[in-house]
Amino acid sequence: MRRYWKQLAKAAVLVTAFGDAGLAVDQKETPDAAVSVPAFSMPPSGYLSDAAKKRQAENMLVQHPSRAEDITVLRAFYDEQNSARAELMRQKYAVDVHADTIAGVPVQIVEPKGGARPEQAGRVLINLHGGAFMWGAGSGELVEAIPIAAIGRMKVITLDYRMAPEHRFPAGSEDAFAVYKTLLETHAGTAIGIYGCSAGGVLTAQTTALILEKGLPAPGAIGTFCGTGIDYGGDSAVLDAALNGQVPSTPLTVGRLSYFSGVTMHDRLVTPGAFPDMLSRFPPTLLLAGSRDFAASAIGKMHRNMKAVGAVSDLVLFDGLWHAFFMDADLPESEEAYRIIVSFFDQHLSR
Repeated sequence: MRRYWKQLAKAAVLVTAFGDAGLAVDQKETPDAAVSVPAFSMPPSGYLSDAAKKRQAENMLVQHPSRAEDITVLRAFYDEQNSARAELMRQKYAVDVHADTIAGVPVQIVEPKGGARPEQAGRVLINLHGGAFMWGAGSGELVEAIPIAAIGRMKVITLDYRMAPEHRFPAGSEDAFAVYKTLLETHAGTAIGIYGCSAGGVLTAQTTALILEKGLPAPGAIGTFCGTGIDYGGDSAVLDAALNGQVPSTPLTVGRLSYFSGVTMHDRLVTPGAFPDMLSRFPPTLLLAGSRDFAASAIGKMHRNMKAVGAVSDLVLFDGLWHAFFMDADLPESEEAYRIIVSFFDQHLSR
């Protein structure tokens, strides 16, 4: 724990340079009302479970590779992480998994042992995995799909969509659209849900926009977690590194991801949450993140945008938790998140 506090203090010192110990806003020197924040140590949220506090301290000691690394290095690093997480998921949740291809897209179909509940028989969820549009296929897909299939007692189809650097936008949304269109041959649109975390949350919003743009029936409900239909930004994009014990850097935006190289971000199929006429047609949407997630501000703004056009939107923010926290099955907060996700789809998908 001593090392934990030192890491936080060190990160806080690196956040800012300031002339005195007070909070200062000098309009002459900072006409944009930027605030010089004194260095301080940020304790864990008092709302965290003991398991989450322990994992928070451990996370700060993990050395992640730079995104400038070769793609094979990046994929190997995150696949090792995701494989361990997926194995834990398999130990905790009883599911059957088999590989298939739908509309030419490789998928993994995850179903609860013993089959779906009778009332779930006509329903299906599409999962779009995270990973910066560069990694997350295979084991990363299972981390997101296994707990939802097991707890919801329903079928989840998770996609191995095309990613960067081999492919660019709109390859991923085109793959998800093709799978969705095929599922419409056997399911009502209102009985299909789509969800994803991080890049998968962004892709979920983009796929929904493409479905609407092409005139297909809308899905019954969607979930955009730790990423959504507008670009990353706001306070959380600036603060997340320091609050998670890391050295602050240039805030991440969706447009900085290589998958969107050369793409205009102000496009209804890229950032649909910025277009009220598109957003007003969105199905019920669950937005979920941790408060120390760089996506938290975007998630909150997307919720406000949806409310402004009368769309159905539920916002759930877990105080003190980091980006994609529910990939860790050992946290009580993760179990809570899974049940919130399952309950949302159970409420909104048709039977």
